[in-house]
Amino acid sequence: MNHRLWLGISMVVLLSSACAAFPQKQLQEDIIKTAGGDLKITCIGHGTLMFTFGGKVIHVDPVSSAADYAGLPKADLILITHEHGDHLDAKAIQAVSTAQTIIAVNPGSAKAQPQATVIRNGETKTLAGFKVEAVPAYNLEKSFHPKGNGNGYIITFGDARVYVAGDTENIPEMKSLKDIAVAFLPMNLPFTMTPEMVADAARAFRPRILYPYHFGNTDTNALVNLLKGEKGIEVRIRDMR
Repeated sequence: MNHRLWLGISMVVLLSSACAAFPQKQLQEDIIKTAGGDLKITCIGHGTLMFTFGGKVIHVDPVSSAADYAGLPKADLILITHEHGDHLDAKAIQAVSTAQTIIAVNPGSAKAQPQATVIRNGETKTLAGFKVEAVPAYNLEKSFHPKGNGNGYIITFGDARVYVAGDTENIPEMKSLKDIAVAFLPMNLPFTMTPEMVADAARAFRPRILYPYHFGNTDTNALVNLLKGEKGIEVRIRDMR
């Protein structure tokens, strides 16, 4: 056999073996007790989450760079916060969709997902059996995320209201929220919040559990220190760069 050909085949075999030996990262999961049963939260990465409750699955902002969606559960409901490419990924959406999957999007994502249900700031809809509230998500002074387009979502699981903020800053609509059991707040500079902004918002609406997410290179320890000793707010750090 030609020496170069043999070497090339050997390299392919070695690379294939390496890929098989190192599957995608182990996804971090938490269980939240609710009056309606256990809520499983899967922290996939960046702004991407999966919720499993009552035998149903919700994917939030699935993106192919965060996971191999071919190996993840199919969705009963997919929620898209806004149309930026790290939140709206047609390939990932297709990978977890079935003919019965409901897709809900903000107005700016409607063109890319014409089959989806549009939900606007301030609206509440029942989707796949879940109560879903669309909360505004926008920058206060920057122009990355204009007011009136992007959504955060509050999803009710049993007696637990879970808030996924989307790309936003510590806006008045966020700070006026009530009875939030779990909150995911973004901390990816310069596009969303500083740790100080996240702490300010958390002190205002007081989620019982706070996950900083979509935080890029921002130091999560800064948020932990800012909220150290703040009774009633548990800060949980997961790999959500």
